[in-house]
Amino acid sequence: MKVRRNKKQVPSFRKLLKTSKVKLENKLKNKQFKQQSTLKKYRKEQRKLRQAVKDAVSKKPIPLEDPKEKRPGKRIEREEEEEEEALPLDMMDEDDLQLMKDLGQRASFLTRDLSSSEPVHARKRKHEHVIDKYEKLPRTLQTAPEKELIHLLPIKDKSGIIPQTREKPVIDSNQDEEDQEEMEPEEEIIEEPIEELTLEEHLIERKKKLQEKKMCIAALASAILSDPESNIKKLKELRSMLMEQDPDVAVTVRKLVIVSLMELFKDITPSYKIRPLTEAEKSTKIRKETQKLREFEEGLVSQYKFYLENLEQVVKDWKQRKLKKSNVVSLKAYKGLAEVAVKSLCELLVALPHFNFHNNIIVLVVPLMNDMSKLISEMCCEAVKKLFKQDKLGQASLGVIKVISGFVKGRNYEVRPEMLRTFLCLRIKEVEVKKDTEDINKQKKFMTFKEKRRTLSRMQRKWKKAEEKLERELREAEASESSEKKLKLHTETLNIVFVTYFRILKKAQRSPLLPAVLEGLAKFAHLINVEFFDDLLVVLHSLIESGDLSYQESLHCVQTAFHVLSGQGDVLNIDPMKFYTHLYKTLFKLHAGATNEGVEIVLQCLDVMLTKRRKQVSQQRALAFIKRLCTLALHVLPNSSIGILATNRILMHTFPKTDLLLDNESQGSGVFLPELDEPEYCNAQNTALWELHALRRHYHPIVQRFAAHLIAGAPSEGSEALKPELSRRSAAELFEAYSMAAMTFNPPVESSNSKRKVTDRG
Repeated sequence: MKVRRNKKQVPSFRKLLKTSKVKLENKLKNKQFKQQSTLKKYRKEQRKLRQAVKDAVSKKPIPLEDPKEKRPGKRIEREEEEEEEALPLDMMDEDDLQLMKDLGQRASFLTRDLSSSEPVHARKRKHEHVIDKYEKLPRTLQTAPEKELIHLLPIKDKSGIIPQTREKPVIDSNQDEEDQEEMEPEEEIIEEPIEELTLEEHLIERKKKLQEKKMCIAALASAILSDPESNIKKLKELRSMLMEQDPDVAVTVRKLVIVSLMELFKDITPSYKIRPLTEAEKSTKIRKETQKLREFEEGLVSQYKFYLENLEQVVKDWKQRKLKKSNVVSLKAYKGLAEVAVKSLCELLVALPHFNFHNNIIVLVVPLMNDMSKLISEMCCEAVKKLFKQDKLGQASLGVIKVISGFVKGRNYEVRPEMLRTFLCLRIKEVEVKKDTEDINKQKKFMTFKEKRRTLSRMQRKWKKAEEKLERELREAEASESSEKKLKLHTETLNIVFVTYFRILKKAQRSPLLPAVLEGLAKFAHLINVEFFDDLLVVLHSLIESGDLSYQESLHCVQTAFHVLSGQGDVLNIDPMKFYTHLYKTLFKLHAGATNEGVEIVLQCLDVMLTKRRKQVSQQRALAFIKRLCTLALHVLPNSSIGILATNRILMHTFPKTDLLLDNESQGSGVFLPELDEPEYCNAQNTALWELHALRRHYHPIVQRFAAHLIAGAPSEGSEALKPELSRRSAAELFEAYSMAAMTFNPPVESSNSKRKVTDRG
């Protein structure tokens, strides 16, 4: 028996492509037929419903008709054909023909809506018989329904492709109505109203939902922390919960997810920046471990980027007061969400300065430092200060300074002073720079060849060589920054800071930013280029003479001027006598009231003006300041008196010849002129420090101690010498230590005997 072989050839690609096109066309036609049939059925039901309603209103015996054609043009042609078949024109009388012509000119029933049973012309009689109206309606013939075809898969033959179709079965309308009646009770069941929960039940339900969400967040976070490389995809699942749609717990869940993701990124982020792979790196074959690490890094960077975009969108929605379409979160809740988002951004700004998108975070946070909300503004300013304090290299600080400088200039210097006060936390000091560079680049001395040959054997030299090579490679791998790069970054940062300061001094002298500028100049003035010293001193003196500054601002100008002269300004031959005169003249503006806080700045100015510049200060100037400071100590609070007397003690040690103020005999010619504002010419050598005797009877024990110490000539040893806890502290430290901000005396002041007697009698 012969076995028949299958001689069927494998179809070519062209035939397959042609067949697939036919299949797609048939599917499209079937879809169109299905849509048309559904539309037909819907129109038919609506037409029947309208006709039944009108008949019920007019109570006319008009049967429901089912015209098959939809388009009015076809319907008009069919009606004309029926009329012609019913009554040919050859068989009409002249009167009937004239009537038909009149009707054709008026075009009343040919163009009327056949579904309407109301009269078209208003001239018709109102009380026309119902049968006549019925007779005037056009007749319709029972035509066969259109056959709908369903296109099937084609058959391929030797001759070609043969398309196949099949008639769609007609569904009985009565069966449709029965099915519709059966479906009606089910629809009624679905539309039953849901029982409303009470407030207590609603709170219990919300607590239950919230607990479930918390458990879900905790489970995802734990899985990611346990094995970040394997479970990096769960970051996306956790981040998707930022779009929580349940209005009961949406706000709380979103806050929890924001904070959880922030902590996760802080924990799993590597200590290096992840760069995108090159084409060559992607094409090379790598090990499974390396591939796994690459997938982890790519997933981490992408999810971190999406997370930052979500935080940015939350802040934008709050700023624009833009209500979402879903209405899940109300406008009132936007502020709380924005505060959590800003807090997360600040944490990431400080914790991940080395990672990707740090500059994007800076661009988001810096404008929020000037926000109207005090909470958000303080949060961002504190984060920037923290970043400045911990940034040893200066790369992150430089990025923040650039954005702040551009923002201040763009806002025409109308920003919060706190933005510029953050500059005071920059780690740009010569001592700190040298210290950091020494810590980073500790030079290790390797043994020379002669030393090795002298002290080591051959095998030991071999091991030593391998060890030194390994150490060099490790040092290169650590990539420790050189001091040159660090100094370059600090120099660029300082240039931007000084440009910002000088712009404000030049263009916005009456701006509220001026005190912050003067504070910054006072701190960094020793790093300014010597070429700018003369111009800067002229600007500061003109600001003082203008009278537009407050007393504290003028003190900042004085402090800045002497900081400039105490650094590189030592080489310049400049005598800032006008600044000495201004301070001496305005000392009595301080008192125990509102200006008591200005004493701290005065103490800092005196330290720079007199103590550190002792070689440029004359004896007459030192005597005048000591006398005026003792008088001022009678007018201020106890902590200010202690600071002033401590300053006088230092001045008496610095200028030993000033002890003549403790003697009541006159020295030289002239009389002391306390009203004169020039310290050089007030003849202070002809007065005595009688104020110390008044201060010796002061109610504060520390003031009494300092007064007795100065009357004795400020000795270093003996019964009148100060204790180390007082003598080793600076004047500013004593001012802070004995502050009365807490409305208590430190130490407590004992009551006098006279007061005790009064209380006993009472």
